[in-house]
Amino acid sequence: MRRLLVLALLLTACGQTTPAAAPVEQKAITVQNCGRTLTFDQPPAKVVTGYQPSLETLLALGLQDKIVGRTAFEENGPDGFLPGQKAFYDAIPQISETIMLPQKEVMLAQGADFVIDNGQSSFDPAGGYATVDELQTAGAPVFVLGNWCSPEETLKSTVEQTFIDLRNLGIVFGVQDRAEKLIADLQAQLADVEKRVAGRPKVKVLATDGGTGPVTAYGGAGLMNQMIAKAGGENVLAATQADYSEFSVEQVAAANPEALLVIDYVVYDGKAAPTADKKAADVLGVAKNSPAATEKRVLPIPAAAAHPGYRNILAIVEMAKFLHPDAFV
Repeated sequence: MRRLLVLALLLTACGQTTPAAAPVEQKAITVQNCGRTLTFDQPPAKVVTGYQPSLETLLALGLQDKIVGRTAFEENGPDGFLPGQKAFYDAIPQISETIMLPQKEVMLAQGADFVIDNGQSSFDPAGGYATVDELQTAGAPVFVLGNWCSPEETLKSTVEQTFIDLRNLGIVFGVQDRAEKLIADLQAQLADVEKRVAGRPKVKVLATDGGTGPVTAYGGAGLMNQMIAKAGGENVLAATQADYSEFSVEQVAAANPEALLVIDYVVYDGKAAPTADKKAADVLGVAKNSPAATEKRVLPIPAAAAHPGYRNILAIVEMAKFLHPDAFV
């Protein structure tokens, strides 16, 4: 009798319908960028990248399969790519013949759901480009690296913004673990540099893009100034509240640099650019009595490294090795 009762209870239980679990509401993905809240229902899957540092940053996060279009990157020639990234670059469709995003009609036709770049130039309607608002309306939120959201914000840019960008991109694409691992690696490299150059005399540095008068160089505001300091250098134009700007012959000669960082690219606006050697010779001719001229102490820096992105930290390591070689023996 007891067995029959148990069996009856089991059969009754099996006949009952288990209530369906309530659907779990998917939380929207949100991050802050340039004072805007970017919202996504799911990670982007059709990404367009602008100037090369934006592509490099996504590739460093392993997001190459998400990128459906990129701009051209010929400014540093075939040797201008970070290790292992050239093959990914070649596999992604090129949608612009320059480092800028394509014109408005072409850009909107991409059907992108995410656009990433290094500043506002490619969103200027005066240049025929789709604006940030137009892309947002088309379902393609814009993410600007380095907080280069305006000329004023560009002056305030710091190296630490790289980590903020990587963390936010990790959230957007659902690869937080990958992003945190990359951040930890880059922070470890910076900490190693800081430890090695600590206590050593700072090397007086002029970072320049050439010229014989005026001379194009980097002042005491912005990303390059931060990078020089992280590498154990002292920007000789730090007293000027400028970033990439023009300086007089008198200012450059009086700066008396001990070392020169030269922004290097082989193509600009489709035309051959002066070589790093030519630009260095011009600037050292202006600062002809400086220790940098006497010792011909020059390091070319790829132009991409002077813009926000993953490459910034790698460039700081190279700059530190150049300025303080004995610290890396």
